[in-house]
Amino acid sequence: MNEVKWNDRFNLGVDMIDKAHQKLFSIVGKLISLNEDIEKQQHACREGVKYLKNYTIKHFAEEEAYMSYINYSGYEMHKKLHANMRDNTLPALEKELNRQNYSVESVRHFLGICIGWLNTHVMIEDHAITGRTVNKWIHDSSDDITASLEKAVIQAAQDLFRLKAQIVSKHYSGEDFSSGQMLCYRLTYLSPKQERSQVYLIYEKKLVLRVLGEMLGKTIKSTDKTIAYAVKILTQHFMERIETHFSPQHVNTLERNDMLTFEQFLAAFDKAYPPYSLLFNTTGKGYFALCINKK
Repeated sequence: MNEVKWNDRFNLGVDMIDKAHQKLFSIVGKLISLNEDIEKQQHACREGVKYLKNYTIKHFAEEEAYMSYINYSGYEMHKKLHANMRDNTLPALEKELNRQNYSVESVRHFLGICIGWLNTHVMIEDHAITGRTVNKWIHDSSDDITASLEKAVIQAAQDLFRLKAQIVSKHYSGEDFSSGQMLCYRLTYLSPKQERSQVYLIYEKKLVLRVLGEMLGKTIKSTDKTIAYAVKILTQHFMERIETHFSPQHVNTLERNDMLTFEQFLAAFDKAYPPYSLLFNTTGKGYFALCINKK
């Protein structure tokens, strides 16, 4: 995993917040080093993760107090992002760490998501506090719809793949959760009212290999065109199962199903994040994300 260093481009110009961000980057950097030291890895990472979690929660409270003090217009949405990281992402990642006894792979998952979140959150959402950028979580998504979608995805994963999925984030913002080892698909739908929507499904490659391996009763070690096409078709069936549980009253027509690079997928997040963007873990087998956007 690449070294993490503080860069002045992260500065907001608010001393208290900038010092806290520097501290967070420093803690993550030390965790990366510890995870590469096999002799110290487990115990040190366990303590380091605990410290990172506690410091992050403390920082969120201080940053929210500052936003409230200056009457920041994006305060409510920003607070939701903090709550999602505090109440969903960190507990889910910590659960995986404990379940896998702080294995090197589980710590890499933890750090990969934390690094991605920290970079995008500081550079976009935090900089928006001082007017240096425009925040990208502009859609007012419904908590009820998000909860229903989460349940539908979990049930569909169980129905189709026999996977026990668990929510990791309700505000996934394109973090690289597998060091670039992912398969990305974009499905374009047309509703009965002729409204278009795009659905993105991003799978960790190891998850795909395990699922297909179990279906075929053999070990699959790499992805090729046949595997990529098989996942493309499975993705369509997966979305059909999700719609059965999530919106059975709607019948949407699939217009296109395209395979994308991860960079092409991130381009969909260029101006704004999709209103519904969820990240899931599947009890140690791998991660996948579901993002729903309207044109």
